[in-house]
Amino acid sequence: MRHIAANFLTLLIVALIGVALAVDRGQSDFEAPGPLAAPVVVAIERGATLDEAAAALDAAGALPERTVWGLLAGQQLFKVGTRARRQTRALKAGEYELPPGASMAEMLALITSGRAIQHAVTVPEGLTSWEVVELLKGVDVLTGELAAVPPEGSLAPDTYFVSRGMARAELIRRMSAAQAEILAAAWAARAEGLPLDSPEEALILASIVEKETGVGAERAQVASVFVNRLRKGMRLETDPTVIYGITGGQGPLGRGLRRSELIAETPYNTYRIPGLPPTPIANPGRAAIEATLNPADTPYFYFVADGTGGHAFSETLSEHNANVRKWRRIEAERAREQQQAE
Repeated sequence: MRHIAANFLTLLIVALIGVALAVDRGQSDFEAPGPLAAPVVVAIERGATLDEAAAALDAAGALPERTVWGLLAGQQLFKVGTRARRQTRALKAGEYELPPGASMAEMLALITSGRAIQHAVTVPEGLTSWEVVELLKGVDVLTGELAAVPPEGSLAPDTYFVSRGMARAELIRRMSAAQAEILAAAWAARAEGLPLDSPEEALILASIVEKETGVGAERAQVASVFVNRLRKGMRLETDPTVIYGITGGQGPLGRGLRRSELIAETPYNTYRIPGLPPTPIANPGRAAIEATLNPADTPYFYFVADGTGGHAFSETLSEHNANVRKWRRIEAERAREQQQAE
C-alpha cells in the first residue's frame, strides 16, 4: 500500500511539474515575437467572440502554427492566454494594424485598447439633415440604419474620425452633441441687442447665412444684413428659404426659382412671411453660427452676387438695383461665352 501511495505521489509531483512547465512555456510563447514579417491590418467585427477574434488573427498570419512544444495551435494558446488574463469581454471592434513580430500579448493589448485605425468622414457645412443621412449611407466603414432624419440644423458639420464598424446612429449622436455645444457657447458669447429671442432662432438665421455665402470673410456681413432687416421689420427675402420650402431639404432644386414660387404663400417663403422661417434650412457650421451671433456692424440692407464668388453690399435700394443690373450683365456675358464654347 505504501508503495502504491509513493508511486501515486511521485506521479502527481511529476504531473504538477509538467503543468508548471507547460504554463511557463505557454506564458513564454504568448509573449514571444510572432510570425508577422510586415504590418497587417486585422478587422475585429462588432460583437465578435473570442473564437472569431482568434480566427481573424490566424487568418492574417499573425499567430504561430504550433506553440507549447507543438502541443497547441496558435489560436488555442491565444484563447487560453486571453481567458487567463480575463480579457474575453474586453475586445473592441475596429481595424487594428499589427506591427511586424507582434506577440500574442501585444495583439491582445491592442485589440482590447480601442486604438483602432481611424477613418475620416467629412460632413461639409450647409448640407441639410437629409443630405447628411444620404452621405453617411455611402460611408462603407459605418454600420446600421438610421431610423429617422435628424432635426434640421442639429448636426455639426466637421471632419469626424471613426473606426470601422461604428454605428451611423452613434456618429449622428456625436454630431448632435457637438452642434448643441457649439450653439450654447456662441449664444452665451452673443452680441447685445440682437433681434433673436432664443438659440433656436439663432440656429435658423445661421443656416440662412450658411446657405447665402461660401466666402468665410463675408459671413459676418451677410449676417449683418439679415439682422438689420429683422430690426427694421423688413422681410428677409432670401432665395434659399424658398428653395427649402420646395424641396424639403431633399437635394438641390436643380433650376432657377419661378415667379409663382416667389409669390406663393408658404412657411418658408421669406418674400411673403415676416421674420424667420419655422426651422433651419440646413446645418450651419461653427463659423456661420458665430458670425450670426456676432455680426459685423454695417449699414447694409441688401446684397447680390458680384461675379467673383462673393457679394456686393449696399445700404439703399437704388444702390442695390444698380448692383443687380451689374450682376445681370455678368450673367448674360457668361451665358454668351457658354454658348460660344458649345
